Amino acid sequence: MHIGLRIFFGFFLIVGLATVLTLRVFVQEVKPGVRQAMEDTLIDTAHVLAALAGDDMKAGRIADGDFARRMAALRTAPVDAEVWGLHKDSIGYRVYVTDASGIVRFDSTGTDVGRDYSRWNDVYLTLRGRYGARSTRTDPDDEATTVMHVAAPVRDGERIIGVLTVAKPNAAMAPFIERSQHKILLYGGLLIGAACVIGIACTLWLVHGLQRLRGYARAVAAGERAEMPLRGAGELAELGRAVQGMRERLEDKQYVEHYIHTLTHEMKSPLAAIGGAAELLQEEMPAADRQRFVANIRAQSGRLETMIRKLLALADVEQRQRLEVREPVRMAALLAELCGELEPRARQRGVTLRLAADGGADLVAGDPFLLRQAIANLLENAIDFAPAGSEVTVRLEWRSNTVAVAVADHGPGIPDYALPRVFERFYSLPRPHGADKSTGLGLCFAREVATLHHGDVTLANRPGGGALAELTLPAA
Repeated sequence: MHIGLRIFFGFFLIVGLATVLTLRVFVQEVKPGVRQAMEDTLIDTAHVLAALAGDDMKAGRIADGDFARRMAALRTAPVDAEVWGLHKDSIGYRVYVTDASGIVRFDSTGTDVGRDYSRWNDVYLTLRGRYGARSTRTDPDDEATTVMHVAAPVRDGERIIGVLTVAKPNAAMAPFIERSQHKILLYGGLLIGAACVIGIACTLWLVHGLQRLRGYARAVAAGERAEMPLRGAGELAELGRAVQGMRERLEDKQYVEHYIHTLTHEMKSPLAAIGGAAELLQEEMPAADRQRFVANIRAQSGRLETMIRKLLALADVEQRQRLEVREPVRMAALLAELCGELEPRARQRGVTLRLAADGGADLVAGDPFLLRQAIANLLENAIDFAPAGSEVTVRLEWRSNTVAVAVADHGPGIPDYALPRVFERFYSLPRPHGADKSTGLGLCFAREVATLHHGDVTLANRPGGGALAELTLPAA
């Protein structure tokens, strides 16, 4: 199962179970809670009415005295009240009074006068000085017909002379119970929904971080240049930094080993030429030959110096994971300056440099020094391969949010076998007119600079002859 689903289901299971259990407890406690509150109110009411009925009970006129008349008037009195959104238009109490023997002497409904209630708990317990209450169904088969009865003693001094009971149907509380349960379920549903949204958001956030870290690890495994995507002090960021540190240590070791091997291989030929010329110079020879061997030593020394300098520059670029300097660069001005600097070299080769710009946007964001070096390598290659009397064209073009620098020459072009390898380190083709090969590092350097700038560099043959090198960069 996908890790995102595992995280989400685990989070939802914990929150969902906690919410369901909490809702169940709340819903189950609503009904008894409301009934307990109603019983408390009935206790107060019963004791107040018992005190009011005491005089008529002692005088023996509880059935037709002032108390009875007031209770009869109360039943017909208009009631118009809004209780938490529920309308109340009548009094729901039933009041009856029994004597010391448990015989009903007054009933506000007039139905049970004269009946013996001495066995009912409300009367039985109260006559014995205890708290008397009961819940009785008017229909034995219907739980909704339960009526709560709460009694209070009617006293003559300390003597109990009767019992007053206040009865109220539990059904009167049903609307309040249903409304409370409905609200609890509604808010519970909203809580579960909010928990789902939060769970999804947290899961997506965590999975997104893991996916970015996975992409970084895959890029590292593939040997690609990649920047560690996570920042901050979180566990994923710490894991990312650990992977980055491991990568840097492994790459540094492999990089040094590879460069030592490559540099040793490439230095063999110049050193052998220098060593051979030095041995010959120890012998007697004509001055012209001596000058030729000295010139050969100087040329090979210069080649070694150039190789080492370019190799160090390439190593510096290859080790970078991101640009340390990023600033606006006007490519038109940069190309004009480069063409001016390379003009003497082109003139020496009998080549004409021509700069053309389409007048579009030329602003890129990057390191001006690296861009300058990369384009200079492309121009130097074109000048070296261009035949005398030809033209090297440098064109600056705007192409849908990218800035392209195209360098075209009229040289021999690139052999088909060499096209896949032109960007390899130390791979170089012979120059025309018997000139020595280059170090084979210029195009590799240009590719690394393009990658650092999130751009690209290509080298291909032109349909009309010659080669075309293009460096494309995102426009600022």
